[in-house]
Parts: sequence; C-alpha cells; structure tokens
Amino acid sequence: MLKRKLAAATAVATLSVGVAAQAETLRWAFQGQLNALDPYTLNETFTLGQLGNVYEGLTRRAKDLSIQPALATEWEIVEPTRWRFHLREGVKFQNGNDFTADDVIFSAKRVQSQNSDLKTRLPDGVKVEKVDEHTVDFVLERPNPILPYEWDTWYIMDKEWAEANNATEVVSASDRSDNQAAFEANGTGPYTIDSHEPGVKTIYKANPDWWDERTGNIDEVIFTPIAQDSTRVAALLSGEVDLVDPVPVQDVARVEANPNTDVLIGPELRTIFLGFNTMRDELPTSDIKGENPFRNAMVRKAFYQGINIDAIKQKVMRGMSEPSALLISPLLYERGDEFKRHPYDPEAAKKMLEEAGYPDGFTVGMDCPNDRYVNDEAICQAVASMLAKIGVKIDLNAQPKAQYFGKVLATNGFDTDFYLLGWTPSSMDSYNILTNLSGCRDETGKGSPFNLGGWCSEDVDALADEILVENDQDKRNELIFQAFDIMHEQVSHIPLHQQSLAWGKSKDLELTQRADNQVLFKWMTKTAK
Repeated sequence: MLKRKLAAATAVATLSVGVAAQAETLRWAFQGQLNALDPYTLNETFTLGQLGNVYEGLTRRAKDLSIQPALATEWEIVEPTRWRFHLREGVKFQNGNDFTADDVIFSAKRVQSQNSDLKTRLPDGVKVEKVDEHTVDFVLERPNPILPYEWDTWYIMDKEWAEANNATEVVSASDRSDNQAAFEANGTGPYTIDSHEPGVKTIYKANPDWWDERTGNIDEVIFTPIAQDSTRVAALLSGEVDLVDPVPVQDVARVEANPNTDVLIGPELRTIFLGFNTMRDELPTSDIKGENPFRNAMVRKAFYQGINIDAIKQKVMRGMSEPSALLISPLLYERGDEFKRHPYDPEAAKKMLEEAGYPDGFTVGMDCPNDRYVNDEAICQAVASMLAKIGVKIDLNAQPKAQYFGKVLATNGFDTDFYLLGWTPSSMDSYNILTNLSGCRDETGKGSPFNLGGWCSEDVDALADEILVENDQDKRNELIFQAFDIMHEQVSHIPLHQQSLAWGKSKDLELTQRADNQVLFKWMTKTAK
C-alpha cells in the first residue's frame, strides 16, 4: 500500500523525457544556502539532496522512492543479527581511488562520531566487519528488519582521501573549521563539484567516469542561493535561472501565467511542527523562574489549541498545505487518518493556562529559520500572534538556517526553548519519527538526537523497541498507533502541516519531482533554445 501511494504521488510530478538533446547547463536557485560539503554535517533534506548528486550510499531510491541497489549490489541476512552487503566492483571515487570495503568501514565509524548529525543512520552498538575487499558484514546487537532503509543518504566517503586531507573528523554544524571536507567533495556519484563558495555559488560538472548512466543531458549545474522571494521569482521569469525552489505560494499564479515558465506542484512528505523544551528545569528565555511550564502537558495543549491551523493554511500558505495531527505524513502510515487534531479553541486554551497556574500567561523565546521551509518565518509570526491572544508573549528569533541549526542542534547543546522544525523520515517509516524526534535522550543527544526539546516517555520508547523488530504489519501498525496516541494525548509536539512542493521551472526543462523534495540532476533534460 505504501509503495503504491508514493508511486502515485511521484508519478503526478514526473514529466516525460524524450531523447536527450545536446549537453546543457542548468542554472538553479534555492531559498537557502549550501554551506559545508561534509555529508555528515547536517541531516537536512536540501543539503543531503545536493550532496546526493556527488556522493552515493550503499542503496538509493528510485523515482517512486523504492529502494534500489547502489554501491551495494545485493544484501542478505545471514543470521538474525548479521547482514551481509556485497559491494559494487569497479567503482572509483572522483579522484581515481578504488571503492572498497575499507571505505564502508571508515564511513561507518565517521558517521557515528562526535560531530556527526547523521548518527542514527546506524543503530547503536553495530560492528562493521570486512569479509573481503567487496563484502562487509553489519553485526547488530538485536534484529533490525529496516536496517538499510535510510542508507540512500548515508553517503560513503573515501578513507584514503579523508586521511590525506585532514577530513577524518566531521565538520560540526556549529563549527567553521578548516576541515577539507567542508570545502571539497570526493564521491562516486553522477556529478563532481568543480567549485564551491559557501553561501555564494556552487558549480557541478558531470562525472564522465560514473559507473551508471545519466538519463538526462545536464553536464553542468550552477547553483546560486537566492533568499529573497521576489528576487528568486524574478530570476526565473527573466530566464536567468531554469529552476527555483520554492515558488512562494503568493507567486504561483504569476509564474504559471508566464509563457516561458510553469510550476510543478506535488505532495511533500515533510511535516512542519513546533516543539517544546521539557528537559530544562527552567527556560532561560521565559519570565517564569524556578520551573519549566512546558513540563505540564496542560500548557502544551493550551499552546496547541491556541493555534488556528486553518488560518495558517488559508492566509499564510494560500491553501498549499495539509493540516496534520501527527509528525508523519498519512502517505507513510496507513492508520494516520484515524488521528484528528485537537480543535482550535482559544478560550479553552486560556482556561488550561489558568488551571496550570499561569492565569496571566508568560513570556518565552521561539527559534525559527527564515530560509528553510515554505513561509517558515511567516508561520512563526502567525503563531506568535495567535498565542498572544491567550496571554503568551513570544520573543521570536528568526534567522538563516545555517545560524538556526548551529544554535538548536546537539552540537550547540540544544539551545532552544520553543522551536519550529520540519522533518521528512528518510526511512519512509514511522520508526524514524520515534527514534529521531520523540525518543528519550540525554544532554548530548544520545538516544534521539533531533528531539530538540527532550520530551520523554518510557512507554513510547518501549513501544519503539517492539516496533523495530515486529514483522507482522498489522501488529506493527497497532504498536505504532499506541505510540502516536501517547504523543498526541500528551502533546509531545504540535504538528502543523505537510507543505506542498512548488518548484518553478522553465518550460524547456523536463525533470522528476519526488515527494522527498530532493533535487537530483541525473534525471533532468533541458531543450536547447
């Protein structure tokens, strides 16, 4: 069922590609910057998508998001806790080095190291053993039937190159070190990075030695970040760029009316949500001292019911969002539609705050990116305005995603009290939510590294352990339901919506838009003017 849903969603956004014309240059723009090129620095869809044109995992995902072999040609479970992966032979990194088992072992250690933002790509306690030059075993502490589900974005690095270029350690999201992996890339994928000026321009070139074949005709890509919505749209309409992401919701009609451009709209798997810091004994940004109001579920529910999600959909998102009751898209969980949002009710919200001991409300800071998600800052401004009506004063701190992630992630000690975040489960599975966003963690992030606020339920963690090893789909769905029900009733977070994808493109560009919002050049064809 899941594969059919995803295939249908993706097929709508796939344009037919004819015989490839002569090699062409693609010029494209995104609202945010591409900063460090280290593939383990930031677990963010845009960054991983851009690096996915250069690096590859043991697996990859097809146009319909099904899992395919990539740097591994096949794999099998030889024992309940031992997976064997057979590696593709004859593959070379872009500097000419051979791809071998040593690179997989090195990449496994590196992705689990201190500064990595992708630690959860591998389970705790895993051991990677070399069988021969092109075979590796992953030895687990317990069975894990979905082990490789997220490996399309666990990119394999060249051990020899990393050691020679002072790149054995991961570049932290809150660090600006001189680690070579931040400025250069050496993957096995369809494109190389010819030059990279962080935050300014990145130029890609087709990799003539790639082991596979590109179906498009793009041999050069010039990426330029354009943060300002009006400037980005103007660049598309004038022909300065061929592709932009996103088209602001207020400009969709104008782009579609232009004779040389159109908008590719499709469903996205990402859920936008709000989170609370429940781990701190006291919130540094709040005027409530000596206690943390977010530890009271009644306060969290008051925030939830003080937010008018329909107004956000109509006024901020111009109808291009789907309100959500869960942290996961209903496309990815069969019983997702059984959950309903807590109703918008500001009067009830005021009463809950009063019952919780805050009749006059309180002040709290809120962290928000302003160049990452569709209308992210506008959403945060709307939330602040709505919460003001129930007595809560929000001190909004909206900033570019590089600074935002550098502040709120584990590498900076989860420095946030109340925040907006977006999440696409890279495994396309509910377990990803439970292990990344809602699992109990310690102060360093061990346990659930993207549970920025530290909400914790031992019952949800116990259910997650069962979900991981349960093979019966109906039983598994029931366990997932129980976990999500606890989160819903206790208001672990405030789900907002799944935003719609809106890519603006030149009419002479043919491409595939996947529901995970990765921009992959290998499938693009541009017709010469």
